[in-house]
Amino acid sequence: MIDLRLLREDPDRVRASQRARGEDVGLVDALLSADERRRSSGVRFDELRSEQKSLGKLIPKATPDERAELLQRADQLKTDVKAAEAEQNDADESARALLLRLGNIVHTDVPVGGEEDFVVLETHGTIRDFAAEGFEPKDHLELGETLGAIDVERGAKVSGSRFYYLTGVGALLELALVNAAIAQATEAGFIPMLTPALVRPRAMEGTGFLGQAAENVYHLEKDDYYLVGTSEVPLAAYHMDEIIDADKLPLRYAGFSPCFRREAGTYGKDTRGIFRVHQFDKVEMFSYVAPEDAENEHKRLLEWEKQWLTSLELPFQVIDVATGDLGASASRKFDCEAWIPTQGKYRELTSASNCDSFQARRLSVRMREEQGGKKTVQPLATLNGTLCAVPRTIVALLENHQLADGSVRVPEVLRPYLGGREVLEPIAK
Repeated sequence: MIDLRLLREDPDRVRASQRARGEDVGLVDALLSADERRRSSGVRFDELRSEQKSLGKLIPKATPDERAELLQRADQLKTDVKAAEAEQNDADESARALLLRLGNIVHTDVPVGGEEDFVVLETHGTIRDFAAEGFEPKDHLELGETLGAIDVERGAKVSGSRFYYLTGVGALLELALVNAAIAQATEAGFIPMLTPALVRPRAMEGTGFLGQAAENVYHLEKDDYYLVGTSEVPLAAYHMDEIIDADKLPLRYAGFSPCFRREAGTYGKDTRGIFRVHQFDKVEMFSYVAPEDAENEHKRLLEWEKQWLTSLELPFQVIDVATGDLGASASRKFDCEAWIPTQGKYRELTSASNCDSFQARRLSVRMREEQGGKKTVQPLATLNGTLCAVPRTIVALLENHQLADGSVRVPEVLRPYLGGREVLEPIAK
């Protein structure tokens, strides 16, 4: 959530952010009214409680005649205090409910617009000219079936559409990717983590996934648990309700987990193969930093993602995601999109988001530091960045490194994790 002081001091900035996101601008004024009601009801409650305490001290010292009058006032105050407390609680809940609906304040440099209004910042690698090499590239599913690596037919039989099996070298390729990604993250100073796939509502709400993104979240109603769509959720909630000493920052974690997404609103999109699926595994980077270091950390996360994709020898571009495609928690987001030959376009593989103190405020994660001889406590900043979303990375690898005979060259970084294999060979039928 945003800082309410910012809302009070600069509501126009918050309105501009909502407008850029394509969200309800009227929410800002509704929240301002709710905040005023919350504060005034709090003042009223405090005044009545103060009078009640003062009266409590006077009654034992009063004369019999005075005591009767004071007791009558005490009875009325008891009723008034109870009503004021109820009003304060209701005002608090109303203001919080509105505050939770408000997205993070977008960074001033973010391009304004929808999904297609991103700005390309960088391009890396060389796109292969398959025509010059004398063959037409196969898509990842055809290659995966030839290699005995992907089985979507049985995935659909067992679980329905957008499910799959990784078999043989496909399973080995996932394990190689995960191990290589964790090795890079560990070398960069991240602490490896295996995280829960089921979380309580507060963890999901606190990270901002129960607002506009709720339609893509699986909810187990009987137990009131949510299946995570990214290990960002349990990593963000890892230090929930904690105060971290500033000298221990930054804290960096690399989480590996299964991820689950309903993919609501994507009917007819990417239905072939394993690019857009309901369940997949992912290695996610997550950082806790001091607020003033958030922008630099964002750049660091992006550099680690670029290092990873470069090591996989994939052509890719870096984009500055537009305001309408940020998601509620991010103030700015950079995506790395790999070239997919059979689609003739770049597609998202990794994403790095700066959430500033938005998630930390919702999850009550704070930092303690000493300033001028006094210790202060304030929300810190959180950031996240995908290192390896396995199925999409496999899609990019198979298509970009395929050879004319249907085999696939293995990038050097993965060979130690694949028993030294340099090429994945088609299986005999």
